[in-house]
Amino acid sequence: MSNYRRNFVHGDCYFFTVNLLERQQPLLTDHIDLLRDSVRRVKVLYLFHIDAWVVLPNHIHAIWTLPPDTNDFPVRWR
Repeated sequence: MSNYRRNFVHGDCYFFTVNLLERQQPLLTDHIDLLRDSVRRVKVLYLFHIDAWVVLPNHIHAIWTLPPDTNDFPVRWR
Protein backbone atom coordinates (compact mmCIF):
# COMPACT_ATOMS: atom_id res chain seq x y z
CA MET A 1 0.00 0.00 0.00
CA SER A 2 1.19 3.52 -0.78
CA ASN A 3 2.33 5.82 1.97
CA TYR A 4 0.66 9.09 0.98
CA ARG A 5 1.80 12.41 2.39
CA ARG A 6 -1.15 14.62 3.18
CA ASN A 7 -1.23 18.23 4.16
CA PHE A 8 -3.93 18.86 6.77
CA VAL A 9 -4.49 22.62 7.10
CA HIS A 10 -7.64 24.04 8.74
CA GLY A 11 -9.84 25.92 6.26
CA ASP A 12 -7.59 25.20 3.31
CA CYS A 13 -8.45 24.52 -0.33
CA TYR A 14 -7.86 20.96 -1.58
CA PHE A 15 -7.70 19.39 -5.06
CA PHE A 16 -8.84 15.78 -5.48
CA THR A 17 -8.95 13.20 -8.23
CA VAL A 18 -10.96 10.10 -7.40
CA ASN A 19 -11.09 7.11 -9.76
CA LEU A 20 -13.38 4.13 -9.99
CA LEU A 21 -11.76 0.78 -9.35
CA GLU A 22 -13.19 -0.52 -12.64
CA ARG A 23 -12.16 2.24 -15.04
CA GLN A 24 -14.20 0.81 -17.95
CA GLN A 25 -17.50 1.43 -16.12
CA PRO A 26 -19.30 4.77 -16.73
CA LEU A 27 -20.99 4.58 -13.33
CA LEU A 28 -20.48 8.20 -12.28
CA THR A 29 -22.28 9.69 -15.27
CA ASP A 30 -24.83 6.86 -15.48
CA HIS A 31 -25.84 7.57 -11.86
CA ILE A 32 -25.19 11.31 -11.69
CA ASP A 33 -28.43 11.99 -9.77
CA LEU A 34 -27.37 9.61 -6.99
CA LEU A 35 -23.93 11.24 -6.87
CA ARG A 36 -25.47 14.73 -6.61
CA ASP A 37 -27.82 13.61 -3.85
CA SER A 38 -24.96 12.00 -1.93
CA VAL A 39 -22.85 15.14 -2.13
CA ARG A 40 -25.79 17.28 -0.94
CA ARG A 41 -26.28 15.02 2.07
CA VAL A 42 -22.59 15.07 2.99
CA LYS A 43 -22.49 18.89 2.71
CA VAL A 44 -25.30 19.10 5.29
CA LEU A 45 -23.46 16.84 7.75
CA TYR A 46 -19.91 18.10 7.11
CA LEU A 47 -19.69 21.62 5.75
CA PHE A 48 -17.43 22.42 2.80
CA HIS A 49 -17.55 24.62 -0.29
CA ILE A 50 -17.24 23.18 -3.80
CA ASP A 51 -15.04 25.57 -5.77
CA ALA A 52 -14.96 23.37 -8.87
CA TRP A 53 -16.22 19.91 -9.76
CA VAL A 54 -15.82 17.81 -12.92
CA VAL A 55 -17.55 14.46 -13.20
CA LEU A 56 -16.37 12.16 -15.97
CA PRO A 57 -17.63 8.63 -16.62
CA ASN A 58 -14.99 6.94 -14.45
CA HIS A 59 -13.39 9.65 -12.32
CA ILE A 60 -13.96 12.97 -10.56
CA HIS A 61 -11.85 16.10 -10.21
CA ALA A 62 -12.84 18.43 -7.38
CA ILE A 63 -11.59 21.52 -5.58
CA TRP A 64 -13.03 22.02 -2.12
CA THR A 65 -12.52 24.64 0.56
CA LEU A 66 -13.07 23.48 4.12
CA PRO A 67 -14.41 25.62 6.99
CA PRO A 68 -11.80 27.47 9.08
CA ASP A 69 -12.23 25.12 12.04
CA THR A 70 -11.52 21.80 10.30
CA ASN A 71 -9.01 19.97 8.12
CA ASP A 72 -10.87 16.64 7.94
CA PHE A 73 -11.40 16.10 4.22
CA PRO A 74 -11.23 12.26 4.42
CA VAL A 75 -14.51 12.07 6.37
CA ARG A 76 -16.22 14.00 3.58
CA TRP A 77 -15.06 11.50 0.93
CA ARG A 78 -16.09 8.48 2.97
